[in-house]
Amino acid sequence: MEKPKPRSRSKSNSAPTTPRTSSATAARSRKRALTAYSLDERMEMFRRFEVQRPEPTGELEHVNVFTLLVAVVLSAQATDAGVNKATRALFQIADTPQKMLALGEEKVGEYIRTIGLWRNKAKNVILLSEALIRDHGGEVPGDRNALTKLPGVGRKTANVVLNMFFHQPTMAVDTHIFRIANRILLAPGKNVDEVEEALLKVVPEQYLLHAHHWLILHGRYVCKARKPECERCVIADICKAPEKTNDVPAPLVRWEETGLLPAK
Repeated sequence: MEKPKPRSRSKSNSAPTTPRTSSATAARSRKRALTAYSLDERMEMFRRFEVQRPEPTGELEHVNVFTLLVAVVLSAQATDAGVNKATRALFQIADTPQKMLALGEEKVGEYIRTIGLWRNKAKNVILLSEALIRDHGGEVPGDRNALTKLPGVGRKTANVVLNMFFHQPTMAVDTHIFRIANRILLAPGKNVDEVEEALLKVVPEQYLLHAHHWLILHGRYVCKARKPECERCVIADICKAPEKTNDVPAPLVRWEETGLLPAK
């Protein structure tokens, strides 16, 4: 009698295998995350910044929207303190496009000679003054597209003006904000456009108007480029920066009460 042949197990009867997630796939998934923080953590982060500075302001000195625009143009690759030192005398005699144009490029250059790239900036100040008179009746427009068409005015400059004078919830990503967004993993990005887009999505709406000032000031005076001063940080317990050195938040008081940070 012929022995029955053993039945082979069909693939359909085999136990299903669980697909493995490769490290590369996991990494891509992590990269897609806009932020490392939950909404509650972000709300608390900006709540503390608001307690420190309820009404934050920029540090560039100006007397009106035109001088603000000029100051921001001049601040590219320069410090606010250096710009203020140069523009105090300039804005006393030229605080409108008409007065700036009458002053002329050579004279403007004499006032801002201490600022980096002053020759090119003096030229742009005169050209943008001409454009404001020619195209906008001497008024600074409250529209990003119109602003970025002016000589020497990029997206960051436009965002600063729109935020500070026109009270629009824009995000002007400078070196401080770019560093902070990546260092603490609030809104990581490879370039300023990516960081700006992410911040506009992850910053809670109620805090968006002042967020760029809070982040600039935090980066300038606490989370510094060379060595962050974590012991002075009010969000040290929330912060997810890999290199942070402290988990205990600094006392939550107004900045001028600390005796450490500028009151302005």
